[in-house]
This record gives sequence, C-alpha cells and structure tokens, in this order.
Amino acid sequence: MTAAVTVLAVAALAAGCGSADGRKSGTAGSRDGAAGGFPVTVTDCDGRKTTFSTAPRKIVTSNAASLEMLLRLGVEDRIIGTGFPPGKGTLPGELDARAQRVPALGKTVIPKEKLLGSGADLYIDTFASMGNMGGAATGPTETEFAAAGIKHVYLASTACAPRKKVPQRDLSAVEGDIRRLGQVTGTSPRALQLVAEMEKKVSGVRKAIADVSADKRPSYFFFDFDAGTKQPVAVCNRQVANAVLTEAGARNVFADCAGDFQRVSWEDVVGKDPDWIQLGVRNRGSAAANEKAFGEAEQFLRTFPATAGLRAVKEGKFLRIGSERTTIAGVGNADTVRRIAATLYPDRLGGGEGTDGVAAGGAGR
Repeated sequence: MTAAVTVLAVAALAAGCGSADGRKSGTAGSRDGAAGGFPVTVTDCDGRKTTFSTAPRKIVTSNAASLEMLLRLGVEDRIIGTGFPPGKGTLPGELDARAQRVPALGKTVIPKEKLLGSGADLYIDTFASMGNMGGAATGPTETEFAAAGIKHVYLASTACAPRKKVPQRDLSAVEGDIRRLGQVTGTSPRALQLVAEMEKKVSGVRKAIADVSADKRPSYFFFDFDAGTKQPVAVCNRQVANAVLTEAGARNVFADCAGDFQRVSWEDVVGKDPDWIQLGVRNRGSAAANEKAFGEAEQFLRTFPATAGLRAVKEGKFLRIGSERTTIAGVGNADTVRRIAATLYPDRLGGGEGTDGVAAGGAGR
C-alpha cells in the first residue's frame, strides 16, 4: 500500500499488532491472563514484548478503533486523549456521547511532542507506521516512548495485519485485540463477554449459510465513496473488511489483493462486475445527512458511464452500510456481518435491519 493511499484511506475512514489470528498471538507471560491478573505481557508485530505489572491509568488512543474498544470495556475514566477523533454520530448509541467527551489531541495523527508530553502511561496504536498517516512526519521511537514513561502497544487486527502473509477471513484478530485490551486494563471478564456476544452473532450467520458453497456466494464490492471517485480504492484481503465480508457469505471482488487498501481502476471494477455493492460512506452525524450521502454514492454509480452497466447497478443491489462499521476493527464488525448476510440471504436470515440508524440496504430504492 502506498503512502498516498494510506493517508487517503485512514483520513477518509477515520479507521482504526500481533498476528492476524488474534487467538494465537495474544498475551503471553500472564499469571492469570484469562482473569485479567498481572503481570501481563503482550507481544507486538516484531516480537517486542511489553509487560504490565499493573493496569494503566492514563491511556491515549490513536483513533476510533481502540477508543471504542476501551469505552466498551468501561475504562473511559482512564482515557485522556485520542487522535483521529470520531465524528459526531460515528459510534453507536450512548457510546457516541462518551466518545465526544474524550479530548482530541490531534485531528488526525497526534503530533509527536503532544503525544510524548501527554502524561499517558499507555498509547494504543492502530497504525503500523505513523509517518504515512498525515499530520506527523514521524512518530516517537520506542526509546522516546520509554523515556516518556509510555508503554506502546498495537491493535493486531489493523496495525500488523497488512504485513502478514495470510488474509483476514474471520474476526479472530479483532476478538484477540479485545481480549488483550481486557487483560492489559484488568477488565478481562467484560472483554470475554464482548467476544462471546460477537461470536454468537457470527456463528449464527455461519450456521445459516453453511451449505452455500464458496462458488455460489455472491460477489461483493465495497465502494469507498469518501476515498474519491476519480480512482477507486479497494479493500484488500488483509483489511478487517475482508473478514467482515467473508463471514457474511460474500466474496470480496478484490480478495486477491494482498494488503489492506489499494488503488485500482474503474476498469478493474467493471471487470469484476459484482453482484452487490456496498455504498461505503462515513457517518455524517445524522440520519438525514447519512441518507443524503448514500444517495449521492448511488447516484454516482448510476450515472458514471463506467459503472452504469454493472449488474449490481442495473439491478439496484446496493447496501447502505457505513464505512466505519465495516473497516474499523471493533465489536460492531459482528453486527455488520449479520446485516450484510441478512441482505444477501434474506430467506435464511431475515431482513437487513441495521443497528445504527442507517438502513442496511437491499435491492432498489
């Protein structure tokens, strides 16, 4: 993934390291990790180990992915700041109001000096490289983090996944992140509850479509409308969205792309001729504004000469599901799996009613 695409994708989606399989590369060295006991040791993408003798008290998050996980774990009183603050209405329900109260230390990446001087004892990093994320030439070195008394850990499902040799086809890495954050913050019981709820939703989908062979599952294009229409950006097989689509019983038309995001051409999209298209737009802060944005995305596809003849466009097979719930790692990924599957397989899973006030979509308007 090029630096330009990285900046575009992260800035546009406000999106969120260990293994891509969170169940296998989790916390090591914990005396009682499953119960949230200490010490707890976590390992990052490069094998660097970080040990916590006690739970951190002042946490800074890099963006909405780790911020939402911490809010769901109930440790908002320990969060002293975030980068890439989620826009109003981005997070579901009462989480949104809680997120808006967290100080924004940077509109995008937190400036290096501000991060090091924040007083944090933990920085949770959604990105593999801060240098390409906009707003900062380079992030702090591990030596600088240590000198400032800040422990630096990553989200496995986002920061490390693009470097892995295997695609993300399930939500195990996201679930692994939640479990690890639960152990680090001493909230493992809550983390395990969240993971169990996710697995229940996803396993229900798996069971419902178990007899649908891979070649019979509909092809699917995630249209990243906010990344621009001049040249589309594809979600590739290391991105969380690929796991969401796969679990929902869809075939990501760009699943052969190794990485997280990649620039493609409209000719590439036309060549794939997807059965379904998700209108991926950021949450605009209100149902009316969201609906307007979805409408604009659909109108573009209907009127743009290169896409007007696509099968999904002609048949009106659009899904109106926001970008954040699909591309940002979190508990909401399981809800999106259910929403997509319910639209693609209505006879097996019922209607595609959403959970965030935005219609999941369906054929036509």
